[in-house]
Parts: sequence; structure tokens; C-alpha cells
Amino acid sequence: MATKKRPSTAAPATVNQPESSINTENPKSGDSSPEPPIAPAKVYLIFKISLIFLIPYFYLIFYHYKIESELRRSILINAIVSLIGFFVTVTMIPVASKYVLRRNLFGYDINKKGTPQGSVKVPESLGIIVGAVFLVVAILFQYFNFTADSNWLVEYNAALSSICFMMLLGFVDDVLDVPWRVKLLLPSIAALPLLMAYAGHTTIIIPKPLVSYVGLEILDLGCIYKLYMWLLAIFCTNSINIHAGINGLEVGQTVVIAAAILIHNIMQIGASADPEYKLAHAFSIYLVQPMLATSLALLSYNWYPSSVFVGDTFTYFAGMTMAVAGILGHFSETLLIFFLPQVLNFLLSVPQLAGIVPCPRHRLPKFDPQTGLLTGTNDGTLVNLFLRQLGRMSEQSLCVVLLVFQALCCGFCFLLRWLLTGWYK
Repeated sequence: MATKKRPSTAAPATVNQPESSINTENPKSGDSSPEPPIAPAKVYLIFKISLIFLIPYFYLIFYHYKIESELRRSILINAIVSLIGFFVTVTMIPVASKYVLRRNLFGYDINKKGTPQGSVKVPESLGIIVGAVFLVVAILFQYFNFTADSNWLVEYNAALSSICFMMLLGFVDDVLDVPWRVKLLLPSIAALPLLMAYAGHTTIIIPKPLVSYVGLEILDLGCIYKLYMWLLAIFCTNSINIHAGINGLEVGQTVVIAAAILIHNIMQIGASADPEYKLAHAFSIYLVQPMLATSLALLSYNWYPSSVFVGDTFTYFAGMTMAVAGILGHFSETLLIFFLPQVLNFLLSVPQLAGIVPCPRHRLPKFDPQTGLLTGTNDGTLVNLFLRQLGRMSEQSLCVVLLVFQALCCGFCFLLRWLLTGWYK
């Protein structure tokens, strides 16, 4: 993500972790001067990274679990359409980059300031392409999977409405640079279509150790459950937005969490005998597969050294999509454990968010152009905490370490579920 920086010298503090500063002065709609092409996509690198997820994922689908042929067919159709979306996104990003540069929607990479790369205009807000392709893929998939009288169709379209709404608000934020206090409210508005159309259960299963104290095994929360859904959507969206600031981190964490969500869904489908429960997790897959495919396409340009910036458009879109998948897939507790690094980053940020500690506009590490290494500051972010604890390192190495930590937290979630099965619920 890249936070926008206006020419004004009195810009308010923000919680965002920018890779860049945007220059939107004096847009010239008629300027047809050619812009230098962006660096080619790192498709081969992304393909190798994807194998880490694809091998266990398809092993679970085709070999380990006996999944009904009709359900497996729907998942595979969704995967094929998502793969097409990957190639469309890879093709469209360079084209869109030219247009955003012509409108002076670009940024400079602050973490490369003082080097030749730090003076390169990097096209901003390319998350809009990912979101647009995702919506097209998700809408077209309805033709292959849902009938006109499907019980899931209303919630599916409500989910897409919330995601589309959030993507639009994210792009508005990229262009208008709204204050961070307003940013916190944007997801609450975008989640309304989902909350209004939600017709699922509002019950929770009481953990077995607490049943004797509560006196119930299942508790209906009613409106309180919808309030919880609303808060979860706000948290997921903003947590992706503030755990950012280095090349590849925003998209990378999204890819890792999305991969974990897909594996979790397949495991639940394979282990359950409840048709409705299986459909809920399949519903989650139908949303997350196209998001993962289009995000991988964006990562091929956003990986270090980044040739495009994703903007708040992508972070809001990704956070809302995963929140919707967790809510309608009925695994919000698991989703929060997948988001453990984001939870830690939020807790570290609370003193600055609350104004207890001064919050600078850019809570980024210090970059040394002589060595190319980053040094952690005292700002309350996971990025700076890792640098303070592990020492100075390059931007690419730091991103890899943070993504490995993200993957370990997802692995811890699977381990925790396995240990608690039969005892907790």
C-alpha cells in the first residue's frame, strides 16, 4: 500500500504504512507523452511460490478426501475461471499503469530514497485491476454453479456487493486521501449489503468445558452475532491496510492467508458429513480462489523491486473478501487466528492510533542508501518490531521473514484446531 502525500505541509497523521508518496498535482488529461514501460511480471517466480500451496491443495481435493463429484466439479470450474483471471490481470496491469501515470497517480518508493530506484515514478492504485477482474470472474462463475432459485445466490451477490463497495471506497481513498479516522469507518459502510442480506444462523457452539457452566450447548446471539460480523469486517479490512509498507507485503500476506483459507475449507469439506456445512465452505472457496489468482498476478509486479503499488484499493478489497469468506463460511474464529500477525500489529499500533504516542505520517523503517538496509524505528508496527529484534536487513529479506511468520501463524492455527478437536468443540 502507498499512502498519498499531498503538496500541503500540514498533512494529518495517518496509520498507514506507505511504500511511497503519491503526487497528484496538476493532472494533465491531455498529456500523451509516452511513459517508460514497467518491469515485466515475475510470473516464473510466482509459479514456483504457488507450487508450495497448489501441491497440498490439489492432493487434498483429488486423493486424500472423497469429495462428491458435483462439488469437486464446481471447485475445479471456479479454479479454471480463476486461472483465466490470473492471466487477464497480468495482461491488464501494464496497460492500466500507463493510464494512472498519465493522470499523475504515482508514487516514489520511500524505502529506496537516495538511490536511482527511489526517483522512479511507480504507478499507484493498481489494486483496482485486481478487484475488477475478481468481480468479473466471480459474476461469470454464477452461470456455471448457481440456479435462479438457489438459496445461496442472494448471499453470494450480497457478498459481491460488499466487496465491490469496499473496492470503490478504497479507490476513492487513494484519489482523495481521506483522513485515517474516516478510513476506519469505510468498511462499516461497505459491510451493510452483507449484513442486510445475511440469512444464515446467528448461533454459536459453546465450548465443551463451558457447557456445564452456561447450561447450553448452542447459544443464539441474534443481533449481537451480526454486530460481531460487522466488527470482524472492519477489523480484517483495516488490519491488512496498516500491516504494510514494504514491497510485496500487502499482497504477500493476502496470498498466504488466502492459501490457508482454501486448505482449511477443503479439510472441513472432506471431514464433514453435513451437506449444508460443506456448501458453506464451498461458498468460501468460490470467493477466495479468484481472489488468490488475481492477487498472485498483482504480486508478480509488486514483489521486490516493486514496479507497481497496490494502493488502499487492494488492501480494502482483500480484507473485505476474506472477511466475507470467513463470515459466510462460518469459520470466523479460525480466520482470526490466520490473522494473528495482523492482530499483533494492531495491538502494537493502538498507542499511536489512540493518540497516546505521537503518530508520524509514515511509520516506516529508516533506509540507508549506502548499505541498502532498513533499520527499525520506535513506531508501533510489526515491521519495525522485527527489525528491532532481528537487526538490520534488506527490504526483500524483511518481507520474506514477515511472510514466513504469517505462514507459521497459519500453521499454528491448523495445529491448534487439531489439538482441540473433540475437547473444545
